[in-house]
Amino acid sequence: MMFLSLRRATVFHSKARTSHGRISYRSISKLVNSAQEALADLDLHGATVAVGGFGLGGNPETLLQELSQFPQASNLTVASLTGGVDGKGIGLLLESNKVKRLISSYVGENKFLEQSFFGGDLEVELTPQGTIAARLHAAGAGMPAFYTPTGAGTIYALGGIPIKYKKESPNHEVDIASPPRETRVFDGVEYVLETALKTDLALVKAYKADTEGNLVFRGTSRNANPECAMSGKMCVVEAEHIVQPGELHPDEINLPGVYVNRVIAASKNDKPIERLRLQDTSNKKGGVVKGGRGRIMRRAAKEFKNGMYCNLGIGLPTLCSNYIPDGVTISLQAENGLMGIGPYPATEEEADADYINAGKETITARPGASTFSSFCSFNMIRGGHIDLTILGGLQCSAAGDLASWIVPGKILKGMGGAMDLVGAPNSKVVVTMDHTAKDGSPKIMEECSLPLTGRQVVDRIITDMGVFDCNKEPGGGLTLVEIAPGISVDDVRKATGCDFKVVPEPVPLMDDMVDEE
Repeated sequence: MMFLSLRRATVFHSKARTSHGRISYRSISKLVNSAQEALADLDLHGATVAVGGFGLGGNPETLLQELSQFPQASNLTVASLTGGVDGKGIGLLLESNKVKRLISSYVGENKFLEQSFFGGDLEVELTPQGTIAARLHAAGAGMPAFYTPTGAGTIYALGGIPIKYKKESPNHEVDIASPPRETRVFDGVEYVLETALKTDLALVKAYKADTEGNLVFRGTSRNANPECAMSGKMCVVEAEHIVQPGELHPDEINLPGVYVNRVIAASKNDKPIERLRLQDTSNKKGGVVKGGRGRIMRRAAKEFKNGMYCNLGIGLPTLCSNYIPDGVTISLQAENGLMGIGPYPATEEEADADYINAGKETITARPGASTFSSFCSFNMIRGGHIDLTILGGLQCSAAGDLASWIVPGKILKGMGGAMDLVGAPNSKVVVTMDHTAKDGSPKIMEECSLPLTGRQVVDRIITDMGVFDCNKEPGGGLTLVEIAPGISVDDVRKATGCDFKVVPEPVPLMDDMVDEE
């Protein structure tokens, strides 16, 4: 059991006479001298710790470094949107053997984590990104539980996701698996019951803080930092800039100090960029990708319609934005907290660690853009305010099922925000992927053999061989509506693991586009 001894804050009094009589003003300073002092009186053996950050963006670097060396911390349960990378972020805690269980949505960039997980030394509770943010927010809002459509009908709700493997098991035998979750149907839609994620300690990174604990975040470094702060019995914040009360205008404060217990100045503020991505100024389209994948991207870009709010998954979908048709203006959302993604920065000097997309790549914000927390971001998604989602896939089924996030016993990445995105109402879901796997096996099947990201969620599949529309009604199935040049319908049938209909005259996939093969 964690014991928290909350050091009494320094209180300053001042008085001023106004036309309404004498009033009293009290300033409460929550400033402490260092990370060591901020954690010194805490017993964190077996504690649950919320850590802000997305990838390396918005990580509380100073506090994580201190916690990784803190003798009164062990067997931690750590909740964070992503699993960090080797030697940085959450990676520091993992490599110091402080963590028993990690609750995260995406862990694909941490090799030490993957080895520890498959070796049976670490528990990993994979949870949709929006669900983590909402659970943290619920804890701070005094709500014990809530229902969400995210993950309904998948292994996430049904139970059976590996949380811990047996040690020294060559066949990766599962020691602990996720239990089934309670579900309920509202208005004909199945929802999953989620409980609040209460934490003993929250470690948060802010751009600015005043000594009363009021916080300002910058760009996508806000991510789930506010939700982490709300969830903790004790919240410790490190800030790049610390100012006196009154120097922050009330309207610019993103999180009031009522959620914050202690503030320190960030002494470790490297702010590393995980994936520096710059514009390819040699081509106005950002560089031409040739072959089948280039064909997929150029065709997917034709899904964009003027005025749409869109979310693009990492990899191929992100690159679709290089081919937005002339005369079409869209707003691109990064689920880590930005609406209005602009182009990649032109130079390294313009690259900003506080502005990254969901693939942790450096980006810019276009005029009219807005930033917000992860909780707000996924409210937009689940609330049906995103018009179009384009994402990659490992498999799709004839019924419109999607598998995209895990190969049990082999690949550990996590669902990230994909389960939230494909489960959102009113959003058209387009999947872009190679038609077959590297071994030639079909990726479009009668039923997916891999764990699902969403059941009956896909509206359209775009591959290097053609375009399929998905009728998600019972008995609906797939219809081939476009076909790549030089490919016959028989070729498509041989490469596809299920039957499908064909429109009388399939449109040539390239249409008015030039094939760069």
